[in-house]
Amino acid sequence: MRPRLDQRLYYFTVEDESLLAEAFPRFETDTYAIAYKVLGADDVFVTTAETKDAMDRHDVPYNCLAEEDGIRIALHHTPQSREELGDYEDALKALALAHRAIGAACVGTNGNADLDLAREIKTYSYFTAPAGHTFLWKMFFQRDEAQRFVEQRYADDDNATEWASSLPLSSAEELVSYH
Repeated sequence: MRPRLDQRLYYFTVEDESLLAEAFPRFETDTYAIAYKVLGADDVFVTTAETKDAMDRHDVPYNCLAEEDGIRIALHHTPQSREELGDYEDALKALALAHRAIGAACVGTNGNADLDLAREIKTYSYFTAPAGHTFLWKMFFQRDEAQRFVEQRYADDDNATEWASSLPLSSAEELVSYH
């Protein structure tokens, strides 16, 4: 995969979401096409600039509602997730944005997370790397929430603390509206 300079993420709707399932397999083999349904929305999706470009090239009918600068969504990797998912940063940011999160931190691999997921299951998601590992991601909606989580889970990790403190947005309320 090639690194992308355009880190835009796009909110869009389609008349029939089965169009996506039909169109994506026809895209070029070097295109990583992905779209996530926004949680709590009936017909709004988030996608990457790469997928939007492919949709445009293949005349997939959609209605672009808004765009978000991917730089505003922060990711905190483990060494393994950075190695395996480094080429999929935009897709990970789209996943976070579909949750309306301002950041996400990798907290486990292939079910090896020592977290009580039952309490906050809606704040977690997963992403499977082409190498086969499935990474668990904790979504954050406020900077102070990320800071508290990092203080509790990664107290001795200065990089994690710095990441949480430097989230570009302080709250999900600062995300672009797609309405």
